[in-house]
Amino acid sequence: MKVLANDGVSQSGIDALTNAGFEVITTKVAQEQLANFINQNDISVLLVRSATTARAALIDACPSLKVIGRGGVGMDNIDVAYARQKGLSVINTPAASSSSVAELVFAHLFGGVRYLYDANRNMPLDGDTKFKELKKNYAKGSELRGKTIGIIGFGRIGREVAKIALGCGMKVIASDNYVDSAAVALEFFDGQKVNIEIKTIPINDLIQQSDFITLHVPAQKQYVIGKEQIAQMKDGAAIINAARGGVIDEVALIQALDSGKLSFAGLDTFEKEPTPAVKVLMSHKVSLSPHIGAATNEAQDRIGTELASQIITLLK
Repeated sequence: MKVLANDGVSQSGIDALTNAGFEVITTKVAQEQLANFINQNDISVLLVRSATTARAALIDACPSLKVIGRGGVGMDNIDVAYARQKGLSVINTPAASSSSVAELVFAHLFGGVRYLYDANRNMPLDGDTKFKELKKNYAKGSELRGKTIGIIGFGRIGREVAKIALGCGMKVIASDNYVDSAAVALEFFDGQKVNIEIKTIPINDLIQQSDFITLHVPAQKQYVIGKEQIAQMKDGAAIINAARGGVIDEVALIQALDSGKLSFAGLDTFEKEPTPAVKVLMSHKVSLSPHIGAATNEAQDRIGTELASQIITLLK
């Protein structure tokens, strides 16, 4: 049987599938040519990440497909219910990239509280002529220790964020419509382990109490953080979105940054991907990354082997 990894897959995943008797094709096929390629090559498994979509029309056009796999968590680029209705298996890798996304959240947070997002823009331009001025501009940073981080969405990724926050000495609060409480296990290099129980609170309470807010929710039809929610946040608070574009009202966000209501934002996902709004890209108060939350070597290895394991179980 043939597997088309249209958005790529790790070598560890390729090796596992090949050893199980699958032929893995990593040719990048354009979306408009995908159905023809699948049919001409009798593809049984289509693996995607965020670039390729698997909608009802593709599913109907490709009777050879048995499995659609998403390398990552969110499956909003796949018509999941329709595919399953048509008898296909739809799989993803919800646990594989959690640590990588959580670490990126803190990359934005650590950079944010020390103005690195702006310093890294201005030092190459003026570092040799205005060093003392820049030093003064960025000399009022703050520490994360002792601050309150509010985590909206307390699933796997949210809990990984909590672990890092607790290790940094932060107060952790969380909100989730489907989770009342969760045990967060802190595991140390020497084998010690500490379990901390975190009870969730209403989202409005979280918004009002947090120094930093980070979102870890699926794609939504409405904003989770809009103008009304931003108005409730602490003056000088900051927000991170490494979840999905569209969960924050970016117009309201930029207005809040420009007015000084919020101190900074860290965005890994955007309302208009892959062409984010120019005002967002040009803001000197936004720390930017191009949707790379799961893009570590370690996460991609875990994603590849997890997908391979599920495919082998389903088809062998």
